Amino acid sequence: MNIRRPLLLVCLALASCRLTFAQEITIAAAADLRFAMQDIGEQFQKATGKNVKLIYGSSGNFFQQLQNGAPFDMFFSANLDYAKKLEAAGLTVPRSYYQYAKGKIVIWVPKDSTLDLSSGLQSLLNPKIKKIAVANPLHAPYGQAAVAAMQKEGIYDKVKDKLVLGENISQTASFVVSASADVGIVALSLALSPNMKDKGRYQEIPTNEYPPIEQACVILASSKNKETAQQFLSFVKTPAGGETLGRYGFEVPSQQH
Repeated sequence: MNIRRPLLLVCLALASCRLTFAQEITIAAAADLRFAMQDIGEQFQKATGKNVKLIYGSSGNFFQQLQNGAPFDMFFSANLDYAKKLEAAGLTVPRSYYQYAKGKIVIWVPKDSTLDLSSGLQSLLNPKIKKIAVANPLHAPYGQAAVAAMQKEGIYDKVKDKLVLGENISQTASFVVSASADVGIVALSLALSPNMKDKGRYQEIPTNEYPPIEQACVILASSKNKETAQQFLSFVKTPAGGETLGRYGFEVPSQQH
């Protein structure tokens, strides 16, 4: 029996796996990016043949994991602070820090809701509302923005006992979609997503009512695929990347237009 051929096939298969692995990056992405980043990842894969594996969650939780060496190639945060802190700690590739977008928050209700949203956040004072979904402000930038907006409107203390906290903004949105909450303060990017745009309606919260949700990304120094990560970052900066983010309601840097 000739054992060389099976051995050769095994070697070729292992080499192919190593090549594929080297062409795949794993990204820790804020939950507000779930649909926008999925689109950008598919565009990147089509253009380069390289895979993007996306893991979504709250920026604060990812920040803790990345400080402890979690095996990600890139981090797309929903604020600037977490990315800056990783950079200051020497955990990122030099000059990879990039502010890719600004997010927005909206009040969202299911299609069958009778709640009038025309008064904006004041509509949350409606006594019919029993549960209001927001992202946990302890580690989710969108939750921090929601609390800040409610405080500015002077309604936070009146509604805080009705708040239902999502682990991240994606879970927060799912609470309202599934009717576990009557109304939610969610990311505009999710309200415009295929998962939500036909299931309800929303009212934008004026951006002067909460601190800017400025979002930044970095390439991690521990990445074993820095070249592919740099390619992906360059792709995000292109007009095509900016157009995709814009389609989901993000404001993008002027050089992307």
